[in-house]
Amino acid sequence: MELIDGSPPRNILDDVPLNLRTTTALCVALSLCALLAVPTNFPGLGADARLTLVVFVLATCAWIGTPIDDTYIALGAGLALTVTGVISSDTLFGTLGDATVWLLICAFVLAAAVSRTGLAGRAAVFLVGGARGVRQLVHLTTAALVVTAFAVPATSGRAALALPVFLALAKVLADRKRLVVMLALLFPTVILLSAVATLIGAGAHLITVSVLWETTGQHIGFTQWLLLGLPLAVVSSHLAAEVVLLTTTRRADRRGPVRITPERIQEHSEQPVTGPWSQAEKRCALLLATVVLLWCSEPLHRVPPALVALTGAVIASSPALGTVRLKDALKTVPWSLLLFMAATMAMGVALADSGAAGWLVSGLPTGATPVVFLAVVIAVSTAAHLVLQSRSARSSVLVPLVVAAAVAVGVNPVAAALASTAAAGFCHTLPASAKPVTLFAQLPGTPTYTPRDLLRLSAVLAPLTAVLVLSFAVAVWPLLGVSVTR
Repeated sequence: MELIDGSPPRNILDDVPLNLRTTTALCVALSLCALLAVPTNFPGLGADARLTLVVFVLATCAWIGTPIDDTYIALGAGLALTVTGVISSDTLFGTLGDATVWLLICAFVLAAAVSRTGLAGRAAVFLVGGARGVRQLVHLTTAALVVTAFAVPATSGRAALALPVFLALAKVLADRKRLVVMLALLFPTVILLSAVATLIGAGAHLITVSVLWETTGQHIGFTQWLLLGLPLAVVSSHLAAEVVLLTTTRRADRRGPVRITPERIQEHSEQPVTGPWSQAEKRCALLLATVVLLWCSEPLHRVPPALVALTGAVIASSPALGTVRLKDALKTVPWSLLLFMAATMAMGVALADSGAAGWLVSGLPTGATPVVFLAVVIAVSTAAHLVLQSRSARSSVLVPLVVAAAVAVGVNPVAAALASTAAAGFCHTLPASAKPVTLFAQLPGTPTYTPRDLLRLSAVLAPLTAVLVLSFAVAVWPLLGVSVTR
């Protein structure tokens, strides 16, 4: 995978040779494990908690310092915890049957059906085709990308769906290079920040919900997440759009009209983007609208979101009414991500049930105010992408500790977990920080951003995003039923 200039994508640790990184991670892991192995050290720590911490340390160091696949590491950690008796095999394998896993599988099947019909192209023409100025184009594009969070799960899937639309815009604006670079940066920025709008926006959200349920017994449904996350997604996305516009263009670039024609978008779509709708498009649009409506009205009918998604997936892939074959739709499901989620859910259960998470946070000072505690959580979560590139891995490591620490200091664990997860959605600093950022950084023949553009954007957007998440956690979410304190 290469950038436009031919160089490979880099992360914060790429300047350190791989052997040195691996050696350093191994030394840190072995040192911590040696300390945990001595029974006289940490007398308040039980045997199961020691084993859990050993596995947790080894997995985290492997995620940071080795090129081994994240899912392989997570499965190895889950297996180790099961073999040593910290968790049962039923706990390990039961996570694969979790309702959130089924929700994500069915959401991908629905997304495949939508993608097959070409509804995305029609939506692009409808939303972006009305733009007449640069700022109007930016915010219409932002609104369109926020809406995709309801139709396509996972940020990488949304990035792939949005790429043809960007390429069409780039062709139209080929003589205004700075605007093309600005749009290349806008797409992944909004995709990543708007993911918090829905429960299916990222695998990390499902991990957060599972950790909260397993450790505190508190459940966050699709509707509650929507109520809390959508306002933050809308505000942060449009705020980020302004930051992208101002940091990558000059005043002269923002002047002058723009005209996005349906013909240009049609060049990058296999299905018609104008004209009468086909029967398949009408059925798929109706099905998607019905599923989203049922998700949002869960408190009224009490049908679980996973069951709604499964019903929609069966209809979307049915021979008579569907628009995609089931076996083709299942090929789009990120099975590696699902296995990763299941294994890290098991790790979260082990941290909570063994007492390891409670012991880790027992030494924290209890005098910190809730606002200070949340500020620290948000700052750490915002910066965590510099070390752990996988969004799901960040939540797997941080959320169990954040929840335990919140309980210890008297902060509402739901507020703390949501704040951590929302802040972890910022991962724009380097081309390799997130898959959407990498995807839009490597477009042969199309002007796109450089690592310097990302650093300039992050210098402004990172603190702005952190302050915005803290403001929502302290001032907005309490009005929506999630208080700061327990």
